[in-house]
Amino acid sequence: MNDADYENMSAFSCGVKALDDFFHLEVKECVQRRYLSAYTVFINSGEIVAAFTLMNDALMIGSQTEKEDFIEDLRLETDEDVADFINRQSSYPAINIGHLGTSKDYQSMGIGSMIIDLVADTYAKYRQSGCQFITVDALNNERTTKFYCENAFGFQTNHNSTSPTRRMYRIL
Repeated sequence: MNDADYENMSAFSCGVKALDDFFHLEVKECVQRRYLSAYTVFINSGEIVAAFTLMNDALMIGSQTEKEDFIEDLRLETDEDVADFINRQSSYPAINIGHLGTSKDYQSMGIGSMIIDLVADTYAKYRQSGCQFITVDALNNERTTKFYCENAFGFQTNHNSTSPTRRMYRIL
């Protein structure tokens, strides 16, 4: 994001107070401190129609039982070498979509899905670093979790089913 984007961000609203507050009040400092990278999608008039952030992440799996369930969830072929390699890892490199909001006027037009596909394609094709997954901490409401499920994300665990956010992942 450039300085003009930060200025235009004050008019941006996705209708979720926590996300709007983040983009209005915190995103610039987070970028300056190199905590994350922020991006905007805009139309020719300069109006911001979506905003999102990316940061490095790792998918951590706790117990051996959780790891076995996770490996089974990956729907891997019966290739024992691949399953064995994954089983030996303690964490799995990922990119995290920390915040994703589409302007209220442009919701349900596929913009969020296009952003996810762009992130997936970018990290699957350009291998500057290891990255096996996209992660999100999705707001725990039906609309948001349904959106991510429709975009090939699964729940990392069911232990946080009543938390304000749900940890989800997508295989690259």
